Amino acid sequence: MKILLQSIRLPIALALAVLALHLVLPMTSFAQDQKAATTLDNLQAAFNGESNAHAKYLLFAAKADEEGFGKVASLFRAAARAEQIHAANHASVIKQLGATPTADVKTADVKSTKENLQAALAGESYERDTMYPEFLALARKENNKDALRTFNFAKSAEAEHAKLYQEAHNNLESWKGDKMDFYVCAICGNTVKSVGFEKCPVCFTSADKYEKVS
Repeated sequence: MKILLQSIRLPIALALAVLALHLVLPMTSFAQDQKAATTLDNLQAAFNGESNAHAKYLLFAAKADEEGFGKVASLFRAAARAEQIHAANHASVIKQLGATPTADVKTADVKSTKENLQAALAGESYERDTMYPEFLALARKENNKDALRTFNFAKSAEAEHAKLYQEAHNNLESWKGDKMDFYVCAICGNTVKSVGFEKCPVCFTSADKYEKVS
């Protein structure tokens, strides 16, 4: 009887082992199929993000104008111009790598100006603190100097945008009324209230490359 039970247990154990193997193999195969992101992938993601931000900020600017926040509208237009510059810079590197820049620009969810500022601040903070630092780390590892340059330009500008959005959000009532002037570097997208320098503090090109946006 003991021998009979042992002879039964053996096929069951073998069947269970085979079943486990079948369960593990697809998972292993799936993991192997997942390719790690490359700098080109990150450039495409950044190009898509900046393209969407450009379109979104223009809609936010129109909403701010509608609600009487002229200064906030000017800030959104300046940021939109900066994002357009970032997208163009990313696209240039993507093309150098032999690929075509692609973006899926979606219609933004436009709310009140206060809420739009909160959304914009969250987006810029994420790019400044998480997205671009990760992209920069990989580009540095891959020794892609052109990608490092365009990512650094964008990261620096996003940090300035976050500061300006925070300022506008904290003092929203004082940002009502007429529009105001901002200045955007046509090379790196750095955005400032005034140009009190001879060279851009981010890309070091001449200050005459700054465009007035209001």
